Amino acid sequence: MRILLLICLIFSSCGKTKKDGTIINVSDYGILSDTKENITGKINGLLQELETDGKTLVFPKGRYDFYPDSTYLRDYYESNTYDVNPKRLGVLLDKTKNLTIDAQGSDFIYHGHIQPFTLDNAENITIKNVNIDWENPLTAEAEVLEADSTHILLKIDKKQFPFKVHEKGLTFYSDDWKADWKVSGGSWLIEINKDHIIPPKTGDMGTINGDLENVTYTEVGDGKLLLKGRFTKTPTVGNYLILRHSTRDHAGMFLFHSKNIKLENINVYHTSGLGILSQYCENIEMHNVNMVPNPKKNRYLSGHDDGLHFMGCKGKIVIDSCDAQGLMDDPINIHGTYAPIIERLNDTTIVCNYAHDMSKGLIWGQPNDTVAFVKKESMNTKGTATVKEFIELNKKQFKIVFKEAIPEFVSDNYSLENLTWTPDVTITNCRVGSNRARGYLISTPGKVLIENNYFETSGSAILIAGDANYWYESGAVKDITIRNNTFSAYCNSSPYQFCKAVISIYPEIPSANPTAPYHRNITIEQNEFSMSDYPILYAKSVNNLNFSNNTILRSHIFEPWHPVKHSFYLDACRNVFIKNNNIGDDVLGKDIKLVNMPKTELNAQNNLSVR
Repeated sequence: MRILLLICLIFSSCGKTKKDGTIINVSDYGILSDTKENITGKINGLLQELETDGKTLVFPKGRYDFYPDSTYLRDYYESNTYDVNPKRLGVLLDKTKNLTIDAQGSDFIYHGHIQPFTLDNAENITIKNVNIDWENPLTAEAEVLEADSTHILLKIDKKQFPFKVHEKGLTFYSDDWKADWKVSGGSWLIEINKDHIIPPKTGDMGTINGDLENVTYTEVGDGKLLLKGRFTKTPTVGNYLILRHSTRDHAGMFLFHSKNIKLENINVYHTSGLGILSQYCENIEMHNVNMVPNPKKNRYLSGHDDGLHFMGCKGKIVIDSCDAQGLMDDPINIHGTYAPIIERLNDTTIVCNYAHDMSKGLIWGQPNDTVAFVKKESMNTKGTATVKEFIELNKKQFKIVFKEAIPEFVSDNYSLENLTWTPDVTITNCRVGSNRARGYLISTPGKVLIENNYFETSGSAILIAGDANYWYESGAVKDITIRNNTFSAYCNSSPYQFCKAVISIYPEIPSANPTAPYHRNITIEQNEFSMSDYPILYAKSVNNLNFSNNTILRSHIFEPWHPVKHSFYLDACRNVFIKNNNIGDDVLGKDIKLVNMPKTELNAQNNLSVR
């Protein structure tokens, strides 16, 4: 039936674009705006039937609605995402080349659990001028009307967030889904004020604490929810609570094994998982791509998890003039995936597994890729080899055959890192608002520039990590410059995992080797820090670290809370330079703590005491 409809649409005579034209107007094929009809089948049918190579697909400005369609289902194993398969696809570009999609400022409205855009082995694709949102978001929000030690009264917009109350909590529902929610501690429940700031000293400390297992739930008016119980900590009246109830199951955009992708003028107002996930892609540009709450709908939440997430990419990643606010995780995360060895079969063949549940099923390697052997305990690289064959054994395990004999020491004490799929990164002129966790997570050995950005993060503004033991996110940085950025006083105002300072260089190394650091060549210069607390820089296992010509001033936006009471904390580092900085007289700490390293590895000025 769908094929017959497409034939009628394509060959009907009313005002079609010429076959050899470069512009394809979707309205010429019966895809009309502002009808609220489901266009998932129509738009994908059009993409499959028409010759799109070298064309621009244009949507006249308006509203277009997408619902899940049983024809457009596909299994994808998406990094840092739960393996809920098949994924339900909105717009699918499968092996598409040389296409521009211009939505001309249109609103693409999605319904239920669905992946708005999927690019599968696509090449030379531009997507621009589109707003992505949900009619009913997959996470709810509530305004705090009253709060004390015995009760909390919330107001929920039932039109945006339909729900029913029962004795164990709430059930949110819409379209073909429903999800249960009850109050919880820690950072699963986040509070945001009307300035879109997460209040200091909440985060992992929780915004509601007490006897949460015995809370009672009652609807006391249209959309008013009364929580009764014994509370030791309550949210501030007038603030909003983010009631996370769904799981990270679909990305807003999934770029999969694709090349030369450009995204321009895109607002992602909501997702049910990662915002834009790029997985094993080459050369990506993003200009004015924003992960923010929809300002027209008085929302405080944008994405359910990370904003721009890059796993196993190569070539160049360019991110310019992008905004992130109200995310439930990190605005930018760039990394590879370590694969722990579980068995050495012979001198050229090993078996590995995906250690984390959210990294299964990846196409981890390809012939001719260069692979490093990384010792788990010290995370030092001990040699490389070239892939001859990658063999998937199952979604949890794979086998690699190498072209040459691998070193004798390679055993299950090692993990693999794919050095071929590592990008160079430029992040400029971006704004990072208050999000649940950190700001930019950077783990790539490529050349990295972070310049002219503004940070207002609830946790660390920048985290340079590396981990072969828990999340298994690789790898060690070799050339990173952090320059001319502004770090506001709200940075690192609440506790989250890995947030040791405003800039936290914190690889998870069980036994750091001070003579062979994990990271190297990190320059932090000409930035402005406004500090309400002590820790400015935490660095573990870095060789050649330069913190120079920065301005550091005191702020009093929040009371100091951080357990680290030092301005600079250096652990197992070499060749550290801290000099020519303008440090205000009342800045807290004004000292350097050295751990597992001699003073001879430090060249410091500014009258900083060394402990």
